[in-house]
Amino acid sequence: MCECVIEVRNIRKEFSGTVAVKDVSFAVNRGEIVGLLGPNGAGKTTTIHMMLGLTRPSSGHVKFFGKELETNRVEILQRCNFASAYAYLPWNLKVWENLFVFSEIYGIPNRKKKIDDLLETFEIAHLRQHITGTLSAGEQTRLNLCKALLNDPEILLLDEPTASLDPDLADRVRTILRNLQRERSITVLNTSHNMLDVSELCDRILFMQHGSILAEGNAHELMERFGASNLEDVFITIARSYRKDSKGLEGAVQQ
Repeated sequence: MCECVIEVRNIRKEFSGTVAVKDVSFAVNRGEIVGLLGPNGAGKTTTIHMMLGLTRPSSGHVKFFGKELETNRVEILQRCNFASAYAYLPWNLKVWENLFVFSEIYGIPNRKKKIDDLLETFEIAHLRQHITGTLSAGEQTRLNLCKALLNDPEILLLDEPTASLDPDLADRVRTILRNLQRERSITVLNTSHNMLDVSELCDRILFMQHGSILAEGNAHELMERFGASNLEDVFITIARSYRKDSKGLEGAVQQ
């Protein structure tokens, strides 16, 4: 029997009268990797921020492990973590210092070994003494992933996990994430514009556009539904059709 560990119900977010997220609902089961896909401005990041408690929903509810985020945030976040290619660690600290500070915050035992293992896993052990601000964007991305895995999270929220990585490194990072997820049954919600990330990592995909979820399914189901040969064509079809006739597309998706 599947165990639901993330439940998002009718969340909505308005900023000064502008609706960024419109009554979005979905659930994620333990050990599942779900992709949150959509063009810029679709509402993906706002949704993730509401799930982290960084932004309060205008209405609706977010639950982790059956508990309301609003009233159990500290307890819930101890069992989760987050990595984004666009959220940087303090630039004036060395790589190992950044990870050591977070390992203390998380109360990680055997901190040095844990840090060393993660740096080796993501192939940046040679950078441990480097000042974080001198790292390339791709190195920053891998350092953020090390930070996100320090506390062995049960739930991992990822925002563009392979951004700024060349194709070879992106492939290796996808393999690392998939292996870690299988070994530990980590539940992952992954937002990305990289179609390989989504098709190779995700068991299920939620496609957002203009604050709403318009389509859901695995990569094969979505390609079949939209008559596309690959996921990138699905992305383009949905995005362009919505701009041309949003009501028509929403009706087609719901059928």
